[in-house]
Amino acid sequence: MKGMGNIQNMLKQAKKMQEKMQQELSEMKIEGSSGGGMVTVILDGNRNLMDIKINPEVVDKEDVTMLQDLISAAFNDAAAKVEEEMSSKLGSLGAGLKIPGLS
Repeated sequence: MKGMGNIQNMLKQAKKMQEKMQQELSEMKIEGSSGGGMVTVILDGNRNLMDIKINPEVVDKEDVTMLQDLISAAFNDAAAKVEEEMSSKLGSLGAGLKIPGLS
């Protein structure tokens, strides 16, 4: 039954790591931009839009499509950075998890 204790400890450790990661993701603020900084968005680690800044120079009622494209590009830029940050954090957290046969 010693193996069951190890599994329970591993599950507890994994749950703590998951809770820590969720907290870090909600506190994270990642900025993405497009158009040379004309449009900037800020996402949290869960990819929720927290803020958006649009330079007035890019607002043209005759070319709404360009503005939409810039917003999409800024959002995608920030989302990619969130993904990079998450991969980095997951890699470092996984290093602390001692899984027999994998360490």
